[in-house]
Amino acid sequence: MGVRELGLPERLTATGELPSRVTIWEVGPRDGLQNEAATVPVDVKLEFLDRLAGAGLTTLEATSFVHPKWVPQLADAEELLGRLDRRPGVRYPVLVPNERGLDRAVAAGVGHIAVFGSATETFAKRNLNTSVDGQFAMFEPVLARARAEGMEVRGYLSMCFGDPWEGVVSAEQVVRVGKRLLDLGCSQLSLGDTIGVATAGQVERLIDAFVAAGVGVDALAVHFHDTYGQALANTLAALRRGVSTVDSSAGGLGGCPYAESATGNLATEDLVWMLDGLGIEHGADLDALVATSTWMAQRLGRPSPSRVVKALAG
Repeated sequence: MGVRELGLPERLTATGELPSRVTIWEVGPRDGLQNEAATVPVDVKLEFLDRLAGAGLTTLEATSFVHPKWVPQLADAEELLGRLDRRPGVRYPVLVPNERGLDRAVAAGVGHIAVFGSATETFAKRNLNTSVDGQFAMFEPVLARARAEGMEVRGYLSMCFGDPWEGVVSAEQVVRVGKRLLDLGCSQLSLGDTIGVATAGQVERLIDAFVAAGVGVDALAVHFHDTYGQALANTLAALRRGVSTVDSSAGGLGGCPYAESATGNLATEDLVWMLDGLGIEHGADLDALVATSTWMAQRLGRPSPSRVVKALAG
């Protein structure tokens, strides 16, 4: 059953305290698929990207140049980008872990990259094999070269609310590390709840702490996992603080290969349903997204965890 058949208004009038429009940063093709055990054929990935663009999404994180040893699912990055039919008005950023990854991105003609950092020492060690301070020695030449190449650079910051080895992460620690990424030249910082433990109050306090430290809310994005069922509540808290870029994954695909307790990302369809109810523009076609996630679920051999997909496709 589609949205229109439900007899509900597709959009209400937005309140003044919310952004009038939200950019949906779709991470399904990269973050959503990277942890799949069975190899997803490149033709399926290309059709996934094309369907998502056809559904009105304008930022699609396409793949990653992480070494295939660490993320075998994305070993086809060069082939995918070489065959990708880029739609006008759609950005296709890729994740770049180091200078070797940047070399590959430059060779592939990528114009928008992202780097991935950690707010905590333990996760930095386990994920990047370095320390929180040491990761910046790796990021600095990447960002310098990328900016010289005219690329836009986004920074992901993981473990912003809780770490499975260190517990609750203080806002002060996250702000300290996040500001360093912005100071290096990242145009946007995505605050990641990597294991899905954040609550709305934590989200508000962290965003307030960044603003108090002189970081404009327009430089912040949010990336929530739904381990404790709090992703939508946390997103709403961020919206009420003025954040207008939200990461999500079609069908709720994804997890984290370095944090076993993490479940899927916030589902794009669940996000769109909420945004429609709040009267916030986003440009996506919900019925087309549901059809896309249903199609991908069939390719993966299991149902989508998105509640909106289940409700509308059921």
